[in-house]
Amino acid sequence: MTGTGRFPHLFRPMRLGPITLANRIVFGAHPTGYAEDGLPTERHAAYYAARARGGAGLIIAEEQSVHPSDRPRERTIRGFDPAVVARHRKVTEAVHREGVPILAQINHNGGQSTSLYSRRPLWAPSPVADPAFREVPKALERQEISEIIDGYGLVAGHCVEGGFDGVELQCAHSSIVRAFLSPATNRRGDRYGGSPANRTRLLSEIISEVRRRIGPDLVLGVRLCCDELVDGGTTLEDAIAVARVLEASGKVDYVGASIGVSTAAPHLDGASMHIPPGYALFVANALRRAVDLPVIGAGRFKDPVQADRALADGHCDLVDVVRGQIADPDFAAKARAGAPEAVRVCLSCNQDCVGRVRANRRLGCVENPRVGREFLPALSSRRAGRDVLVAGAGPAGLQTALAAARAGHRVRVYEAERAAGGQVLLAASTPGRAEFGVLVRNQLTECRRLGVRVEYGRPVDAELVRREAPEVLVVATGARPRRPAWGRGRERVVDVRDVLSGRVRPSGSVLLVDEVGFHQATGTAELLADRGCVVEVVTSAMVVGQDLATTLDLENWCVRATAKGIGETCDHEVVRVGECARTGRLEVELAYLPTGETSGRTVDWVVCALPQAPLDGLYRALRRHPSVQTLRVGDCVAPRRVDMAVIEGERIGTSL
Repeated sequence: MTGTGRFPHLFRPMRLGPITLANRIVFGAHPTGYAEDGLPTERHAAYYAARARGGAGLIIAEEQSVHPSDRPRERTIRGFDPAVVARHRKVTEAVHREGVPILAQINHNGGQSTSLYSRRPLWAPSPVADPAFREVPKALERQEISEIIDGYGLVAGHCVEGGFDGVELQCAHSSIVRAFLSPATNRRGDRYGGSPANRTRLLSEIISEVRRRIGPDLVLGVRLCCDELVDGGTTLEDAIAVARVLEASGKVDYVGASIGVSTAAPHLDGASMHIPPGYALFVANALRRAVDLPVIGAGRFKDPVQADRALADGHCDLVDVVRGQIADPDFAAKARAGAPEAVRVCLSCNQDCVGRVRANRRLGCVENPRVGREFLPALSSRRAGRDVLVAGAGPAGLQTALAAARAGHRVRVYEAERAAGGQVLLAASTPGRAEFGVLVRNQLTECRRLGVRVEYGRPVDAELVRREAPEVLVVATGARPRRPAWGRGRERVVDVRDVLSGRVRPSGSVLLVDEVGFHQATGTAELLADRGCVVEVVTSAMVVGQDLATTLDLENWCVRATAKGIGETCDHEVVRVGECARTGRLEVELAYLPTGETSGRTVDWVVCALPQAPLDGLYRALRRHPSVQTLRVGDCVAPRRVDMAVIEGERIGTSL
């Protein structure tokens, strides 16, 4: 069955203001970090064109700043710079060549920003510091409000000149307009504050100015925050009232529905796998029932089945699939072909998309190493048809195999264990992290499509290599736990991998040592707590699982840890582990790093999440083999996170 038959709601064309969309799949606006000197680049053009070519019905390009006072990120697009117009044309022409319309999102982040890059005071309706940035903004004066309105109009005009099919106003997660709409951040006593009508005034005036600048033949949409989830902030009822004002104006063609504020509820601004798919559909549904404007629904749509169901159930008129189309630019085309099982499903891990952008890096994807590199020609193989053996079916080995197969080589993968995945499978066994295993499922699906043979229970050694005589051996044997000096000789001092693999099953009280700062410790802590253990996590860092902040997981981890009674001790390191002669329990000595003061714990088990060591014996034994080119990839080079394993596998596989 074709996608139009299998997903009839996704592929029903619709009218959006003055334009017609071929389907209901939107590639919504999101920061990419691809701008240079405040201007769009060829990265943008190729990135958006790839999603248009892959079948998206509508592209909405990332936000542009409307005023010099707003520069929340180093690579923010300066929409007010006249030089932006020529760059816009390159982006819009690339997308239009694929027959898909593209809108531009414009915004001023207000107080949800930093003066680090602009070196100017932040602007906001009132001097209320944002809880994340903690920087007190300057309350806008009347002349500055006029500047903001004029700025929206100017940037909208630049978008028209640049060939966009319309404009979206970002009034949702991070926006000065949202701050004016919210009683929590708008404490003004003039005509722009106080009553709901006054708080809506700035948005109404911006809409009038933008519509004047773009004319009647282009689309104008508004993305609303439908519930700030902040005490005294905008509620769903407030958002519905605003949507009715927009509809009554006759100047707006659609509304987008989102939930939460990016600096007060960050776990909902690009929700990770711990948040269920479709989590924000209830606000889209409420808007759709209240107004006749088309509503774009958002909220972690992972596959075409979920997206079509959201439309079928009447929650929204269009679905915003962002990370799903980052991971697989052909998401829509595969759905249309009736092959949703071929979609490279997003993990919602946030490591290379949200995480990189929040770290002021260019957006990427754990699963798709071509993200942000679409403008570059694919790496080409030196010569096709080589006989390639990959030792290890973890993410690095599988990515090497499928990349080499795409390049025309004959590839087989031997895995010593009974299943593929390596440490990814262990990570996926912790509470709420099962979706992480989809990475390996996606890789195996692609390997099967390309004819790569994967065999299990096949450890590779020098004798096997001599016997099979491949032209190329790629060693992807991963890493091994590194035992701490203070734990040697203690049977109940174990690694998280021992716990997750089932080799040991701790009980009673457990001290979990976190020196990695990511899911290894926190996921294992939750698993043990769920099994009835009394768990305390100790770390030398200032926060347990400190890197979870970049993937928007830290807040949720803290909530879950508190609910499960998991203790946390920071700024401490383990000095010594002994054993009580009378009870056999472990006696752990901790040192408080700022002062060196020591304290003790008596526990049944110590579980370690520590930096690992490369498992590189096979590579070292064969690296000078006279007739086999021997390479290594992934953790057996240097233990890192999965994004580097995949990128490295892609690079080696395509360049053999």
